[in-house]
Formats: sequence, C-alpha cells, structure tokens
Amino acid sequence: MGLKQSTSKTGPNEADRIATTPDLHDLLVQLKSLDPAARRRAARHLATFSQSVPALGQALLTEQDPSVRSTLFTSLAGFATDESVTALVPLLRSEDAALRNGAIEALTGMPQAVAPTIGKLLRDPDPDVRIFTVNLLADLRHDMVGQWLRQVLKEDASVNVVAAAIEVMTEVGDTRDIPFLRAAAQRLLNEPFIGFAVAMAIERIEAP
Repeated sequence: MGLKQSTSKTGPNEADRIATTPDLHDLLVQLKSLDPAARRRAARHLATFSQSVPALGQALLTEQDPSVRSTLFTSLAGFATDESVTALVPLLRSEDAALRNGAIEALTGMPQAVAPTIGKLLRDPDPDVRIFTVNLLADLRHDMVGQWLRQVLKEDASVNVVAAAIEVMTEVGDTRDIPFLRAAAQRLLNEPFIGFAVAMAIERIEAP
C-alpha cells in the first residue's frame, strides 16, 4: 500500500516561518537589546505594527548605532501617520545634528501627514526649529510649500530664518515668488545680506 501524500496546505518552510515570526511583545523587548543587530531587526519588523510608533520614537532618543537609527527612521516614515509625525517632530530640537537630519528626511517622506504641523512649526518660538522646518520644505512634495515659504518671507522676524527661506526659494521658487522676495528685502532693508541673497535668488529664478 503506497504512502498517502499530506493534504496540508502548509509546507515545512511556511510552518517554520509562522512559528518563528516574532510578535509585538518580543520585538519591543528586542528593541532594547544590547546587540545592535537585534535592535535593528526589531526596528525593521516593527514596521508592520502601527502600535509600535511610540516605542520606535522613544528608541530614537537613546539609540547611538547609525544603522539602527536609520532603520528606526525608515520604519516610522513608513507609517506616515499623525502619530509618527508626533514622534519625529520633537527631534528637530535635538542637539544631535544626525538625529535632526534623520528626522527631517523622514518627515519629508510623509508630506500629507506632516502638512498640518508645518504652520505651527513655522511659528515656533525657537528660530532654529523654524530654520529646520524651512530646510524640510526644500524636499517636501506638497502644494503648500510655496505658500509656507512666502509666509516666512512676509512675517518672520529672524534674519537667519528668512535667509534660509530665500535659499530654499532659490531652488523651488518660480516667477510668482519674486514680489515676495523683493518685499522681504525691503522689509529687512537694514540687513545687506538679505538684499544680496534676494538678488541672487531672483537671478536664479529668472535664468532661462
């Protein structure tokens, strides 16, 4: 009598995969491992658990390994939710430049999620936060970028923030922005650098 073939639809490989797939609790434990490789794997797998956003954000505050940081940012950016924006925005205040830049890069990858926060960030009392927000706008693919930059040119009292906006406008602006650039130069007439930067920006925008 011949052997009967198994009727199970789950082959050995798939069964092994299912058995070894880590759950949320295990991954959160691994995220605090002393082994960077374990933390990196956990950060990557947590990208499938939306409940993990607060833990991923918290991990970024203490993580020192660049490859683990990169994976944490990638996982947070992949969610592109209000919660992931909330986890990333505080990093704009970090004194760690790599952490700030990672947050900016991650936020630019979620334009629709970060858009409702941009206006508030551009009114932040800390001019450095406003500058980092302007830098974020340079690569943000959103229809409101021009309007946000014009707001800075019209209203911001910090010369450094306005200068940052002019620099970004040089890259992403068009002829419709020229009146706003000229108005900024007039508003900050006592700051020669602003006039120079505006002239350079207009020349760049008008170049064929």
